This record gives sequence, C-alpha cells and structure tokens, in this order.
Amino acid sequence: MSAIKRIKQLFQKEWKGKDEEAKQMHKGRLYELRRDPVVIRIGKPTNIPRARELGYKAKQGVVVARIRVRRGSGVHKRVRAGRRHSKQGIRKIKRQKSIQLIAEERIARKFPNLEVLNSYLVMEDGQYKWFEVIMIDPTHPAIKKDKDLNWICSETRRVHRNKTSAGKKSKPKTRAKGSKNKQSKKY
Repeated sequence: MSAIKRIKQLFQKEWKGKDEEAKQMHKGRLYELRRDPVVIRIGKPTNIPRARELGYKAKQGVVVARIRVRRGSGVHKRVRAGRRHSKQGIRKIKRQKSIQLIAEERIARKFPNLEVLNSYLVMEDGQYKWFEVIMIDPTHPAIKKDKDLNWICSETRRVHRNKTSAGKKSKPKTRAKGSKNKQSKKY
C-alpha cells in the first residue's frame, strides 16, 4: 500500500470517528486549531493527498495558509421601520456565498501578492470551520518555469471573479442565451 493511500485512510478514520485513537487525535487537533490565530501561514498542508488533488506542489512559490471562519448565516440588520418582531424578516436568511468562498476571499485580501488556486475543509466544530487555502506566487521564477502552474501567471484576482471551485459552485445559475420563458409568450 502506498503512503498516499495510507494517509487517506487515516483521515477517513479520523472523520468517521470509529477508532478510539482517531477520536483522541481529532480532539487534540481541534484544541490546537482553536488556539491558533484566525489566519496562519503553514509550512505544508495537513491533508497532503487532498492538497495534491487540488494542485499543490512542494516547491517554491506555492504557499498554504489556514483560516478560521465562523459558521452560520452571518449577521443581519434589523429593519428600522416599525413592525412586529415576527415580521422583521431577519430569521431564516441564508448566505449568498458559501463559507469556503468567504474563506478564500479573506485569504486573498490578507495575501494580495498571491493568487488563490483552491481550498479544502480541514476541520469543523459547532462554531467554526477551518480551511486550508493553496496559493501561488505568479511572479516567482519557479512558477513561471513550471508547465503545470504557469497558466496562473496571466490571471489576476481569480477568487473575486469566482474562478475557484468554491466560487463556481456558489455562482448563481443564469438562463442560457436565447432561451425564453414559455409562460410569457403572447399569442
């Protein structure tokens, strides 16, 4: 069995929580993550197989950072006009963006010279979700020479244009060009 397969199995055991050793490892990791700052640059990914699937390479110019984002539907402003509490319309409002996309955008603002390649979920509890975001320096010579990653040198602000996988998933669906609503047809 290859090392990559073994690491994948360990992560699957930890998420399922059937093994007692995996539960202890999960608790210990959550304790460490809660103590870390909100955004932290890390040396290498926690889940290496998942990071490699998303385009990570262990070379200069490739950076990984972990970010913590609060779960839930966000903060909603109350209506100023007078009405009953039940009719103020601040409950059951969902986010328009996914939490993963919010994490990618925050990281992009924190590291303005890097482009976000992709991200994945590391851990979650009742209050927070932690994501690891893979970023690339488009001005680095090692990236410009790499035939797999040099396409990112010509792109700017990918995450803000919904070019990452999280952005593509949360983009609103639009009608195809030329399609018309059948009900609005007049005879």
